[in-house]
Amino acid sequence: MKSITINGSKRESVGKRATKALRNAGQVPCVVYGGDDVLHFSADKTEFQNLIYTPDVHTVVIDMGDDGKVDAALQDIQFHPVTDEILHIDFYQLFQDKPVSMTIPVRVSGNARGVKNGGVLRIINRRFRVRALPKDLPDFIGVDITEMKIGDVRKLSDIEKEGYEFLHPEKTVICQVRTSRTAIVDEVDEEEEDEEGVEGEEGAAEGAEGAAEGGEATEDTSKE
Repeated sequence: MKSITINGSKRESVGKRATKALRNAGQVPCVVYGGDDVLHFSADKTEFQNLIYTPDVHTVVIDMGDDGKVDAALQDIQFHPVTDEILHIDFYQLFQDKPVSMTIPVRVSGNARGVKNGGVLRIINRRFRVRALPKDLPDFIGVDITEMKIGDVRKLSDIEKEGYEFLHPEKTVICQVRTSRTAIVDEVDEEEEDEEGVEGEEGAAEGAEGAAEGGEATEDTSKE
């Protein structure tokens, strides 16, 4: 998984007054859990643009200068209910030898055959929780829908996993191609055309047989 760097500084005071002062200065108070000690730091709100305002998922390297660097993952974020300003962010410290759970987005590729034939693609679940070592966390869960026909379904069991596991049942549906009114009409028209073709052929055959029988009867009458 790709990682982004956030430049922060350790917080010496964590009281309400200090926190308010940080926010007034354009800083976001943050906490990192999961290590030997809880780490309090702050960073400019612009540091989080590529982490929060994106559909992609990243791990984080928190660079605190002389205080060192910490590998972490976003755990929780609080926004102001009116202004949507970032109020506080919680991170979870990552260790390369310890598995971690993260929510990963689904990325669909290809143009389904069923959609070309009038079906509709329905994405049932757009994110899934996975568990893996930090180095094995995927950037996204790729689903190729090119060969999907009307009625086909893609499940978690269809995904090739490399180094990670889903924290959901294997039968969980990712997406499906469902029929639509247009597709049904097209199928009915094709069936009707096929039936009409068969009936026409049968009618032509019966006519030919009738003509042949009529010719023989006339021939017999004329001989008498």
